[in-house]
Amino acid sequence: MAIKTHLWEFHVKELGATLGEFGGWEVPMLYTSSMEEHNIVRTSVGIFDVSHMGRIKLTGPDVVPLFQKIYTKDISKTKEYWMSGPTMALNEYARVKDDEMPYKVSDEEWYVVANAPYREKMLKHFDETIKKYGFKVKVEDITFKTAMIAVQGPKVEEVFEKIGAGWANDLHTLEFRVNEEIAGQKVFLISRSGWTGEDGFEIWAEPKAMVEIYRALLKAGAKPVGIISRDTLRIEMGYVLGGHEYEEDPTKFPPALCIRYGLGAITWSKRGFIGEEALRACRREGCRWIRVGIRMTKKHARAILRQGYPVYVEDQVVGWITSGTYSPYLKRAVGQAYIDSRYAIFGEYVEVEIRGKRYKGKIFDFPLVPGRPVVK
Repeated sequence: MAIKTHLWEFHVKELGATLGEFGGWEVPMLYTSSMEEHNIVRTSVGIFDVSHMGRIKLTGPDVVPLFQKIYTKDISKTKEYWMSGPTMALNEYARVKDDEMPYKVSDEEWYVVANAPYREKMLKHFDETIKKYGFKVKVEDITFKTAMIAVQGPKVEEVFEKIGAGWANDLHTLEFRVNEEIAGQKVFLISRSGWTGEDGFEIWAEPKAMVEIYRALLKAGAKPVGIISRDTLRIEMGYVLGGHEYEEDPTKFPPALCIRYGLGAITWSKRGFIGEEALRACRREGCRWIRVGIRMTKKHARAILRQGYPVYVEDQVVGWITSGTYSPYLKRAVGQAYIDSRYAIFGEYVEVEIRGKRYKGKIFDFPLVPGRPVVK
């Protein structure tokens, strides 16, 4: 049975949300229409309930050595009250267990946000790694103690001014604060971060306090948006999702290097992390598959791409779709794909087979929407 999000009753009784299951949680899928909510985030301000994401607290003298062993990115120089991410946790085959964001309060106190389907797996991975290497670290799952929302959109600063939280606008991207107050409510953590390609903040607070913060944000002009639009927004930007662009099975997914994650997710000068040997072997040998974006042509704008659809050049299968959607911003179908590196040429035309017919698209780099920063 799916776990109900902390704000479930608020979403149903006050906001009229349509609910569905994601990552073992019952979450708001949409409130009006996914296209309308997508455009709200791109043009104004939307509020996502992301309480389903895992929130993990790690404390002790060996948190940094633990993270250096688990993650591909060097987190040793992260400043206090800054996020170090994104980064990846790999298995021995250099396939991705999860992509995560560590938050540093001090050398001995960190937080990690894990993707919902992988929270329990990562808790187990932390525990096993701690025991194997004798690290002195305490791991606490605080997912069920706090709710989490993401407030995203180009007018987010105006909304925070209206609710008396203009101080948050001074935060830099990936900077956070703890134990602040918003709309008269205590906030456990607020960070300048998000997963949409737009400016925004993510807030952690106790569920009752979060409902009041949510109401204040609505009164200030923000709108509720669901997880369907979150998916279309991330595909436009070229952000990855577990089970689509990565997973641990080496027979179904390429090594982490092929993802083209960006923003220093891998620190090559760092040594000794799990999966390093296989990752460096991939670097030496080169990537067979490369993750790219695909935008369908105007003629085939409504040819919606779905995971697993084959991609062709001439009559040769050269790759497969990992994620796809209709982009309300571009008014055409877009997607992400792994393409044989010999054919992964930006600007090159390809065909995607959909139910026995082929439809024309073009290979693009990320983001797929113009004028948006590449924040991966």
